Amino acid sequence: MLKKIAAVIIAAITAASSAACTGEEKLSEKYPDTSVSQSAELKLSNPDADKNAQALYSYICETYKHGMISGQQESTWMGSEQYEFDYIYDKTGKYPAIRGLDYMNDDFDGVNRRAEEWFKKGGIVTICWHCGSDFSHSWDECMKTEIADWDKALTEGTAEYNELIAGMDKGAEALSKLRDKGIPVLWRPFHELDGGWFWWSKGGAENFKKLWKIMYDRYTNHWELDNLIWVFGYSGNGRDYDKWYPGDEYVDIAGADSYKDGANASLYKKVTAVVGNDMPIAFHECGRIPTPEQLKKGGADWVWFMTWHTSYITDNNDTDDLKAIYNDDYVITLDELPKIYQ
Repeated sequence: MLKKIAAVIIAAITAASSAACTGEEKLSEKYPDTSVSQSAELKLSNPDADKNAQALYSYICETYKHGMISGQQESTWMGSEQYEFDYIYDKTGKYPAIRGLDYMNDDFDGVNRRAEEWFKKGGIVTICWHCGSDFSHSWDECMKTEIADWDKALTEGTAEYNELIAGMDKGAEALSKLRDKGIPVLWRPFHELDGGWFWWSKGGAENFKKLWKIMYDRYTNHWELDNLIWVFGYSGNGRDYDKWYPGDEYVDIAGADSYKDGANASLYKKVTAVVGNDMPIAFHECGRIPTPEQLKKGGADWVWFMTWHTSYITDNNDTDDLKAIYNDDYVITLDELPKIYQ
């Protein structure tokens, strides 16, 4: 029933011209049996967001607290680009709705190709970016490189700033190619931002917020990446979450990563304490997927989960539990997504 309701909702949203999660006529009034709870009219931070980004955001907002969208991070080094997805289908008969990709190792063309293939299946695309402080390479460089002088790097007109922008623009150029094909992206840069292990958080909260705003402005106003939904991701063991938050005008969806078993309800509540009860909150990375029963008991309304790749999905999830989760009415899989895009 939930998925039939979602299809009705998205049809109404897509026809609307507003980017609001709830339009001038509340969906709860038009479809009283849907129990839509959003009272605020949430809009994307970018007022010029394109129609597919608007439609996807609206669907996510309306799903929030009524269902959980399934997601899986890909790997590309296990003999097949579909390694995790084939595994899930073999064990559950279902595919996840969200495909997680990563621009690491400058794999812009490969990521974009796979993103387009998933989009054409009606799926949802999210992209992160493991890279060094020069926006190159991969996970090791995330951990081992640093910004030598944050003041210079974040001050317009300096050589260090120009170098930062040049690296940042590599991602923007790749994302612009997805924009030109009408592909919306749940863009999750600088993830686990408060953890202290990646270069982007080593300069502290104030420098991080400046960095986030620079990327947001560069991508939104210079590159006109109107296909992006900006996803802000905390680590699972950070503190002082409010000090790292750049503001609602720069964020569309918040959330966190955790590899602890269970609903992680306390983590969910920590994020809610910063962004409030209306903005969708996602479980950006996990190992063992929480069951709907655990979520309901703990009061954690994660709008999606994203299982990490390789052994995190194959070794951390009991196959019977995995099948039950993917076939639970509360969990939305690829075949159960409504027609979101135009």
